[in-house]
Amino acid sequence: MKKLQQVFILITCILVIAVAAVQRDGKLWGDSLFNKEKTAKTNKIDTLRTLDDGTIIINTTYLAKDVKGFGGAVPLEIYIKKGKIDKVKALKNSETPDFFQEASALLTRWDGKTPKQALAMKVDGVTGATYSSRGIIGNMKAGLLYASKNMERPSLFDKMDLRAKSLIGLLVVLMAAIIPLFVKNKRYRIFQLLLNVAILGLWSGTFISWSVLVGFMSGGVNFWLSLIPIVMLITAFIYPLFGKKNYYCSNVCPYGAAQELVGMTNHHKWKMSKRLVQNLEHFRKILFWVLMILMLAGVWSKWMDYELFVAFIFQSTGWIVILIAILFLVLSIFVPRPYCRFVCPMGSLFKLSSTTSVKKLI
Repeated sequence: MKKLQQVFILITCILVIAVAAVQRDGKLWGDSLFNKEKTAKTNKIDTLRTLDDGTIIINTTYLAKDVKGFGGAVPLEIYIKKGKIDKVKALKNSETPDFFQEASALLTRWDGKTPKQALAMKVDGVTGATYSSRGIIGNMKAGLLYASKNMERPSLFDKMDLRAKSLIGLLVVLMAAIIPLFVKNKRYRIFQLLLNVAILGLWSGTFISWSVLVGFMSGGVNFWLSLIPIVMLITAFIYPLFGKKNYYCSNVCPYGAAQELVGMTNHHKWKMSKRLVQNLEHFRKILFWVLMILMLAGVWSKWMDYELFVAFIFQSTGWIVILIAILFLVLSIFVPRPYCRFVCPMGSLFKLSSTTSVKKLI
């Protein structure tokens, strides 16, 4: 009976994320639910058109409809003049403005190249805007293949992100997902925590947050380009069904790892009374439900942009978020994982989804 209740609560959590996606972006798995008139207009979009001066414009709206950025599709217009790429223009999308602005630096990388030369280029994404970068690169590849009349079905390797950053990140997240199940060693744990912070956090900027979850729900998930977050989601939502509660928070989350590592520098922690701990836990629950109400009512969804995980993407993150993230790290010297235990809205969802009784929801 408890297992059935746990599954029911997990499904409810998924439905909450779906409602949040519709409220914030008006989309579910890439399909617009409200803008029917706009959808009808996009059906008239020409994939290829030619201007009076001979410039060819390729629109990737349909060519790369399955290529997702952070918030969904990232369509482009590729201008080809006299056989060479003249410019690349980003069309309307649902990406986070700050991250997409960083990723937009990619749009000039292909200027002056022929479609064949551009296809041969190995373009790395912009650090700090990984998903948006992938969206731009994927759209460019689809458009250039179309321009080169090379519309062969892409191989499995073409679909995957084979950059060193992604492959090493995938290895690290698989280590975090599997090895701690069998190895209970303090030295290895420190090693894994360091990898989580350095590789998953600082290098690849990959983590699970409300913004990521809602983005996946509204824009859909490109499986081969999202292997790292998919493994993270399995540890967060599936592992608890088999008795491994809070596994993601304890063994995978980069910011949780950073707090634990900082906390290891001081063995004389503050002694907090049981009453104070209970009050702080009540605060976390109240904060969580207030944020849920604001999000589901469509009143204020921007709070997702202020989760402290984005501090790892410091090139695109506001200084306020970075400052708060640092303050919690300093607090971790005296209190074990304070953000995880007493604030984190993402962790609250994980705790909620792994609850075995409806009575424990509040």
